[in-house]
Amino acid sequence: MSPAGAMQLAVALPAAASIPIVITGRSPNLREFVTLACAASVLILVGSTLPAVLSGARPELQLLEILPGLELMFRLEPLGMIFALVASFLWLITSIYSIGYMRGHHETNQTRFYACFAIAIASALGVAFAGNMLTLFVAYEVLSISTYPLVTHAGTEKAKRAGRVYLGILLGTSIGLQLLAILWTWTVTGTLDFTEGGLLAGEIEGPAAAVLLALYVFGIGKAAVMPFHRWLPAAMVAPTPVSALLHAVAVVKAGVFAVLKVTIYIFGTDFMLQSGASDWLVWFAGATILLASLVAMTKDNLKARLAYSTISQLSYIVLGALLATQASILGSMMHIAMHAFAKITLFFAAGAILVAAHKSEISDMAGLGRAMPLTFGAFFIGSLSIIGLPPFGGMWSKWYLGLGTIESGHWLLLTVLLVSSLLNIAYLLAVPIRAFFGKPKDGTVYARVQEAPASCLAAMIVTSLACLVLFFYPQPFFQLATAIAGAQ
Repeated sequence: MSPAGAMQLAVALPAAASIPIVITGRSPNLREFVTLACAASVLILVGSTLPAVLSGARPELQLLEILPGLELMFRLEPLGMIFALVASFLWLITSIYSIGYMRGHHETNQTRFYACFAIAIASALGVAFAGNMLTLFVAYEVLSISTYPLVTHAGTEKAKRAGRVYLGILLGTSIGLQLLAILWTWTVTGTLDFTEGGLLAGEIEGPAAAVLLALYVFGIGKAAVMPFHRWLPAAMVAPTPVSALLHAVAVVKAGVFAVLKVTIYIFGTDFMLQSGASDWLVWFAGATILLASLVAMTKDNLKARLAYSTISQLSYIVLGALLATQASILGSMMHIAMHAFAKITLFFAAGAILVAAHKSEISDMAGLGRAMPLTFGAFFIGSLSIIGLPPFGGMWSKWYLGLGTIESGHWLLLTVLLVSSLLNIAYLLAVPIRAFFGKPKDGTVYARVQEAPASCLAAMIVTSLACLVLFFYPQPFFQLATAIAGAQ
């Protein structure tokens, strides 16, 4: 199969699979087999395009021409390849995890969950494969709408209220700001195609370039740059598999991925540096990194703490994109993968703790590590990778992001990254330390508490081992990232 055909099928297959998932809803084993088979097939399809992209090919597929020169199209390049590989691989792992979690936690509406999950992955891959800003925008909006039922899965008033915040902020920013930026770009350039070197050099300058970039950065609400971040902690009412994949990988990474696409292919890094368009925006990213870390330290609810940690880590990627140096772009692209594997491990652990011990508050987890050593061991590994310590993959992306701040002469921003890493230590390592070495409240003995179901453990083990493997073997993501960063 050609790479273009593989792209088309990788998007179409999970969207189409939502139908047999619904049809087989009365037979959970068959429904989950359909989900796993589809997830495995999508991973194979995405993986089959990797050799072509690494060899320099850029497969294209024209989908629909709306106006002359304005069409929906796919075009796969190294940045999209990184996002597609991460999303497709972790969909398979999360599907395995979901079986144990959804059954162990006795969740209702499981068929709707798996069906919406499949549609969301299809739209995330549509974002990854987008060949122009219009296609990205359409897939981006479908992703927002398809994940709304997942956020409101519980059906409670709290979940519905969180869903309104989620959809309100994401649609409000994309339609009110991002769409305006897209129309402005079309007006001044006559095209929305992602172009190496960017589109805007010679077409816009001065304060107008800075305003246009701000419309993109704040209009891409999924990147969660403050003050447009509240949707992410609100969405933590969703089941843990949703939080894990969609709010540690697919949704949030679609946001920072879009920011990188705008930086590299709409503005162009040379124009970014020459125009100074991002000079003031980098401080919004830096402030988000620090403020979200400080808020995370105050949260006793584990998923809330992880949500604010995600907001902080996303702005690492935004910061690297806005600095627009070779090292910072490289660090941002690698952080998409490194953060995804580490953060999904932490969310998997949080869900396992809820299923096995019915605990969600960190203050209630003292001593629990001795009853659930594998879960808290995985949490410890994911935390070390988020912090950026060797021998875990998160070190590489943070290393290049740090080099990017030095290349650009922003020593204060380097301090921001270092302080944030220290705060990561404080609010992440406190969880396994309390679990392994703390004394349970009121002399509680966790004699009846066991590890989460086997499928949950298997998923956690895979993603935590991936954090280790990516330190020693980062080459697949490194090669893809250098193919873009080295050309800037």
